[in-house]
Amino acid sequence: MSNAVITATEQSFDALTANATKPLVVDFWAPWCQPCLRVSPVLDALAEERPDAVQVAKVNVDENPGLARRFNVQGIPTILRFDGGKETRRVVGALPKATLLAQLGLNA
Repeated sequence: MSNAVITATEQSFDALTANATKPLVVDFWAPWCQPCLRVSPVLDALAEERPDAVQVAKVNVDENPGLARRFNVQGIPTILRFDGGKETRRVVGALPKATLLAQLGLNA
């Protein structure tokens, strides 16, 4: 995981979303999930390449099941975009980089 990516927990999540001053992309994942591991480098690169435009956080669903339930995450990876503290977009599954960024509204 990139140093630019935030690890979010049940304890830190609400403050993270409330205090975000730019779009926040949250990846709900697990270390045993192969599709999650394919998406991870794309999100790491996004955090590294566009730190002024977007913030990236990851939530391990095994360690934070309450957040997964709260956001009705039924399959992983599930990637949510938050703007102004509210969920504005949702992508489920491992998609190619261009498709993922387009569905998250983060085209270059």
